Amino acid sequence: MPGDESLGKERIGRLLFTFAVPMMFSLVLSAVYNMVDQIFIGRGVGYLGNGATNVIFPLMQIALAFGFMFGDGAASCMNLCMGENKPDEARRAMAGGIFASLVAGGALSVLLPLFMAPLCRVFGATELVMPYALDYGYIICACTAFGLFDAVTMSLIRADGSPGFAMLGLVAGCVTNLIGDPIAIFVLGMGVRGAAWATVLGQAVNAVLNVWYLSGHTRSVHLDKTAFRGCLRSVGKIARLGFSSFVGQVGFIVVLFAQNNLLVRYGALSKYGAEIPMAALGVTMKFFTVLFCAVIGVAAGAQPIFSYNYGSRDYGRVLGTLKMVLLVSLCVLGFATAWFQLAPRSIVRLFGSGDTLYDEFAVKCLRIFLALIIMDTFEIAGSIFFQAIGKPLHATVLIMTRQIILQVPAMVIFARLYGVEGILYAGPVDSLLVGIMAAFLLWREGRRMSRRAAPAVGQR
Repeated sequence: MPGDESLGKERIGRLLFTFAVPMMFSLVLSAVYNMVDQIFIGRGVGYLGNGATNVIFPLMQIALAFGFMFGDGAASCMNLCMGENKPDEARRAMAGGIFASLVAGGALSVLLPLFMAPLCRVFGATELVMPYALDYGYIICACTAFGLFDAVTMSLIRADGSPGFAMLGLVAGCVTNLIGDPIAIFVLGMGVRGAAWATVLGQAVNAVLNVWYLSGHTRSVHLDKTAFRGCLRSVGKIARLGFSSFVGQVGFIVVLFAQNNLLVRYGALSKYGAEIPMAALGVTMKFFTVLFCAVIGVAAGAQPIFSYNYGSRDYGRVLGTLKMVLLVSLCVLGFATAWFQLAPRSIVRLFGSGDTLYDEFAVKCLRIFLALIIMDTFEIAGSIFFQAIGKPLHATVLIMTRQIILQVPAMVIFARLYGVEGILYAGPVDSLLVGIMAAFLLWREGRRMSRRAAPAVGQR
């Protein structure tokens, strides 16, 4: 299949750079423009507006849960088929991912707005925050199909061997949003509705570019009408391979549900009040997501390399790529940890609160909740690695352990013991325990592959 041979022949360092840098840049830029929404809203509306976007954020993650499941699953399926020299199955996997994204996106764009008000209450909207949440949420959720389609097609384009174009589409969307935010919020006076429309417009621009690529400009997998005729047969396999991504997002939604409600409940009993803890931790997490996405970008950029070489049984190259992913990720999160501990106020000031209690709690969020994020390296790399080599159960176990089995109970227990500040201590406990578990699973899989790898393979 033309265009995919480099996955098995190019030097690992150069290949990882080629795939990971565009992916890192894309995800970081995506996180940045979510954070920019917070900055513009914080300065144009206030922390109640930021609280509203934090309420709607879980609803956006519902769409991404399906987007990641079908996108990551289809990408892994495509590259495994490429490594096994099965071009027709690779084409059907690409078509299946696109078809599933259209069906799921259309359904969610109808269903989410129908239940907007009760969903906002479920995710912690107080009476003060609710009007802003509804203004922002109706627009975002009615246009959910764009974001879901973008998530799926970006994974497909990257798996097709064009990480640079996947980055280009997202950059175009981000730039559109960055220009639209200040115009809509400050010039047109639209408040949170303006931020929502700017986000949707950026997603639509990204979708248009991705459609152009897939409609006749693919590199390795030739997509045509015949691929869609048998694509339903591949959707089941795609869903299985991508199920860990779906579980990860659903688990994240459960965590946000518990977190927001606990912050409101115990915050109301503290000097901070009900709104400040939710808004402060939400903003903190969105800023951290910028750096977190860099680590996800390294591992996700390596996904085609993992899948292709595992499919072709070149285990030495798989392990060489994994070692590089872990090294780069440890450096990024090590830098982030030092920044959060030594200069947290430099981050808090970006959002222009001016409220002393808000600033105080935000600093605690950075220093306590994110104290051991360096250990997240192993869970992030491990979940993507196991999914890429066709072992989604391992990835699912890691994600469920982190978000459902450990983090939610830890937040509940610490909140009861130490109040609203206790919720923050769930972060480092979760990072440490899941990091150890993920490191063990990666070490065990590495030993198994090492025994199967030919002595001369892997360091090309």
